[in-house]
Amino acid sequence: MSQVDLVEAERAAVAKPSPLWTLGLFRSEFVTTLRRWRTLALLGVLAAVPILVGIAVKIETEDGSTAGQQGGGGEGPAFMAQITNNGLFLVFTALAATLPFFLPMAVGVIAGDAVAGEANAGTLRYLLVAPAGRTRLLLAKYATTVAFCLLATLVVAVSALAVGALLFPLGDLTTISGTRISLADGLVRALLIALVVAASLLGVAALGLFVSTLTNSGIAAMATTVGLLTTVQILDQIPQLHAIQPYLFSHYWLSFADLMRDPVYWDELRKNLGLQALYVAVFGSAAWARFTAKDITA
Repeated sequence: MSQVDLVEAERAAVAKPSPLWTLGLFRSEFVTTLRRWRTLALLGVLAAVPILVGIAVKIETEDGSTAGQQGGGGEGPAFMAQITNNGLFLVFTALAATLPFFLPMAVGVIAGDAVAGEANAGTLRYLLVAPAGRTRLLLAKYATTVAFCLLATLVVAVSALAVGALLFPLGDLTTISGTRISLADGLVRALLIALVVAASLLGVAALGLFVSTLTNSGIAAMATTVGLLTTVQILDQIPQLHAIQPYLFSHYWLSFADLMRDPVYWDELRKNLGLQALYVAVFGSAAWARFTAKDITA
């Protein structure tokens, strides 16, 4: 098939797919992603983190030592010391422990491989004439990455809840503000926190997808995305760069702790979600502009 025929077939494909076909494309992409050993390994590591934290706290408790103290305030949740009193706090602790590195790294790997991995395998060209169209395919890839953000966060939360219920008592819990709430209210807040954490990863997903459109090497795209993630995390810890830190996608990640206040503090939560939306808009548009103009040869 000539280059002209390929372009014509792609243009015709854009007009043909129905919404149901587009949904089928997303389902196919998501299932394919979940079947990869790399994805299963990432989810396994994420599920193991709450188990290791819970066991460590349990051993320290049985040895008669404290479960650990961790500063609260504006820098992060002071949940670790509360795990022995209520296993639900293991959910909050596990999310706080995985959000700075493990969760975004996993999302960066999936996003970085989204387009570049297909090009490296030689399947990207065939996907575009299957029919799919570049915009639909890119949206399906991003939707798959977003679904993985939610799945990865829920894996951490569910694993932590199961381990917390197994090793520690469950019941009414005390918020950061010192008020008491019921277990049911605590579970609802845990779910909201998981959703906020998943939403906090949308900026990384958009950045990774953009990087993935710049190269035909999946490994290079994944490494670049993780490298950028690490760089941003370092920049966010340097006091002299305080002027730019509010614009870094990781700056408000730990604001989810404000959902455990009574009443809830919404200021930094809104800033976090707004910042993620900005990154999605900027890097999503950049990914679309690059991908729709890219010469697909693989």
